[in-house]
Amino acid sequence: MSRATASLPRTVGAHAALLAYTAIALFPVVVIVINSFKSRNAIFRTPLSPPTSETFDLIGYTMVLNQGDFFLYFQNSLIVTVASLFLVLLFGAMAAFALSEYRFRGNTLMGLYLALGIMIPIRLGTVAILQLMVASGLVNTLTALVLVYTAQGLPLAVFILSEFMKQVSDDLKNAGRIDGLSEYRIFFRLVLPLVRPSMATVAVFTMIPIWNDLWFPLILAPSEATKTITLGAQLFIGQYVTNWNAVLAALSLAILPVLVLYLIFSRQLIRGITSGAVK
Repeated sequence: MSRATASLPRTVGAHAALLAYTAIALFPVVVIVINSFKSRNAIFRTPLSPPTSETFDLIGYTMVLNQGDFFLYFQNSLIVTVASLFLVLLFGAMAAFALSEYRFRGNTLMGLYLALGIMIPIRLGTVAILQLMVASGLVNTLTALVLVYTAQGLPLAVFILSEFMKQVSDDLKNAGRIDGLSEYRIFFRLVLPLVRPSMATVAVFTMIPIWNDLWFPLILAPSEATKTITLGAQLFIGQYVTNWNAVLAALSLAILPVLVLYLIFSRQLIRGITSGAVK
């Protein structure tokens, strides 16, 4: 009984801290969404108030859907994000399986080399990346963005997945080899299903920077046919005048895919994070 009483203040304090962090994290998102449904005057007069019958206005969404090509920008972002996620998860999982399963000279050194990609920002190599894309003829193509984002996400994917794959039972894998399964079948049929929580964790942590990125689309794919949704939202930001209704509406629509991804993989994400915490 005394232990339960002693732990009560800690529990209340932990929940209070988590609720405070949640409120701070959600505050800008809520402000963006509620102001996207308000008139321009209401945005500046009462930015923290929800829309009312007098201030409610869909002019921002009307402008976003009518001006520019929002659906093309959305499609480009979706293609780049899905393709990059697929390549990151596939190659990251295969590299992690090789590093965790096979012992060879330079195994540890290779793992440390890949981990350097987490500590060194890829934007430091922007000039060299741009020169490489120009020489390859990939400027103003979605392929350029996919290649860059795949390289950006692989270090974190390998680092996380290799730690989880080390926990997969060796007896299970050896039993598969005895039954005649190839290494590819062991990887795809035995190992990958057991590390799905970590795969979901990597997917969420990889998708958010890709979907929200403005730097590489602006440099590598600024043409109208290859603009992403974040770059397309810049159409409503001028040097002297900014259409805040359209900007807030575009940002609100851009939030939806990330929210849907989290709702789909929330259980796997929480399992992956908590498993890593226990280890």
